[in-house]
Amino acid sequence: MWVPIAVTVWVITWGLGLLDGVFGSVMHVIIAVFPRQFTADLEYFRALPGVGVLIVVMVIIATGLLAISFAGQWWVRFWDKQMNRIPIVRSIYPSVKQVSSTLFSGSGQAFRKALLIRYPHANSWAVAFQIGAPAAEIQHKLGGDYVNVFLPTTPNPTSGFFMIVPRSEVIELEMNVEEALKYIVSMGTVPPLPTASGLSATQLSNPSET
Repeated sequence: MWVPIAVTVWVITWGLGLLDGVFGSVMHVIIAVFPRQFTADLEYFRALPGVGVLIVVMVIIATGLLAISFAGQWWVRFWDKQMNRIPIVRSIYPSVKQVSSTLFSGSGQAFRKALLIRYPHANSWAVAFQIGAPAAEIQHKLGGDYVNVFLPTTPNPTSGFFMIVPRSEVIELEMNVEEALKYIVSMGTVPPLPTASGLSATQLSNPSET
């Protein structure tokens, strides 16, 4: 009972702390730019509990609504062009945008399959996700058939390791990505429910996933 409650509270606290940190960083820059007579008021505003989270969430919602409009799409394209003209930034921004677009897209192509790979040594296995094929140059120099995999950490799957492994050394799992993520976050205590056919309960209720 207490373990899932504690993990849930920890995840929510971590997320709120991250949002509040973003707000604090922005306010730090604003305080440094504004005249000194406003410093005390700005510091007090930054220290108010919950204000940072509320403002960051409102900004995210507002920019999301703006981006789906015609004017918003023009502004996004204009912003991308400006970011690609700034030295150093142009080497980071496009890559981060491409990765985030892939991971958070609704097409579900970021994590394609749940796999078992040998990690951290040949006699142990870990649950990972297939995320596509290696670049052509890597495929050519390695030879053979390889796959890109992401190995998430436990219980925080937002961090992990990117690896290129031979396809012959991975085992594809019948559990879907959502079930595998639950399995990882729970540290193996919440496995998918097996059935007589060997498929999980989720797959039986969604035949298109099988």
